[in-house]
Amino acid sequence: MRKILGGWVALAVAAAAMGATEVRRDATVTAIEKVMPAVVNIATETIVPSRHPLEELLREFYDPYYRRQPQRQYSLGSGVIIDEEGYVLTNEHVVRRASRISVRLADGREFDCERVATSARNDVALLKIKTSAKERFAAVPFARDDDLLLGETVIALGNPFGLGGSVSKGILSSKNRRPLSGNEPLDVADWLQTDAAINPGNSGGPLVNLDGCLIGINVAVYREGQGIGFAIPIKMVSEALAESFTPEGLKSLWFGARVKPGQSPLTITSVEEFSPADLAGLKTGDQINELNGQAVGSFIEFNRALVAAGPNRELSLKITRASATLTKKVRLVPENSFFNEKLIQKRIGASLQPLSPELAERMGLRGTEGLLVAGVDADSAAEKAGLERGFLIVALNGEPPGDLVAAGRFFHFRKKGETVSLQVVIPRRRGSFVTIQQGTIELKMP
Repeated sequence: MRKILGGWVALAVAAAAMGATEVRRDATVTAIEKVMPAVVNIATETIVPSRHPLEELLREFYDPYYRRQPQRQYSLGSGVIIDEEGYVLTNEHVVRRASRISVRLADGREFDCERVATSARNDVALLKIKTSAKERFAAVPFARDDDLLLGETVIALGNPFGLGGSVSKGILSSKNRRPLSGNEPLDVADWLQTDAAINPGNSGGPLVNLDGCLIGINVAVYREGQGIGFAIPIKMVSEALAESFTPEGLKSLWFGARVKPGQSPLTITSVEEFSPADLAGLKTGDQINELNGQAVGSFIEFNRALVAAGPNRELSLKITRASATLTKKVRLVPENSFFNEKLIQKRIGASLQPLSPELAERMGLRGTEGLLVAGVDADSAAEKAGLERGFLIVALNGEPPGDLVAAGRFFHFRKKGETVSLQVVIPRRRGSFVTIQQGTIELKMP
């Protein structure tokens, strides 16, 4: 009897302990256990070139014996793995100008990383862990774009102050946080607001819901208030990835269709006019099921497969459109075969060329970047706007013009009658001196 009673007591104690554990392992703990293996600490090393005022003089007289060591800066941040092959999402400002990037996983393993795609405008960067092809990592799924509940519990994970994995809990305080214009502290529209503690070093870490799905990337804390943190919503993250992790962004191959990340099946969100995707008959809303007879996996896997195929190779895409299954053939082409100086001249009547360092030196424009106007066609839109040979275009609608491919893209997608603002630098040589004038030209697209 005593043995039976003792057994019942032991069972009761064990049941109570299990019950207590289950009470403690609530939805928050479950979500953290699901997400934490995918959270990484990011360490960066940036080599800062020396800027000594006598640097050139010392180098001229003492080279090869003069060797000033560059300075090194170190910083810490956070990130989250979004694909099992080791793709890491973080803030662009965390890895900006970094010479070396490494990550530390929750299990203590460390790896070097490389940048794959960045979007300074959205402050989003995608990294790839350098490891063997067979290595697989825990990854966090994306939440749906609009799957946000005001007041729902959210969890911020990261590496605040370089102290290792850390978790804070709060609520979603605002789904729409559009900053005011002027000298306001915020400069990104539509951030998510939370009262979960987001500290220095949390930048780039995940903000997740209780399902363990990624709803945002921690980005900032409002220092003028208490308990106010911000995260880039997953919708903006998806848009940044759709624009940057593409055949165009990775290998300058023109596909011309944007595919939404984080969804299955992959869905085309936009198609560029006259692009290979457009010529193949792909349309917005098409769902991609197979590529060359192979089932399509993730957004990253699909774009990598397109890049691996290379240019001018026929690819077979099996798609679903309004419940019908269709097969489309597409060939990617080098971007510069379409977006080039010939296209620009055809659109606006001006011949542009890159400003090489040698040409910049000869024109007295050392350190200046832009596209040089090599010629202007008579009676063209460029001539009517006042553009002249020798002008240097340094901005298109307030943004750097980039190379000829970027400029070609810019002018190709401008509509007839649209006014384009060209910021120009006008060098004027006076004997041995060069005077620089700046101005703005308003060009109406023909």
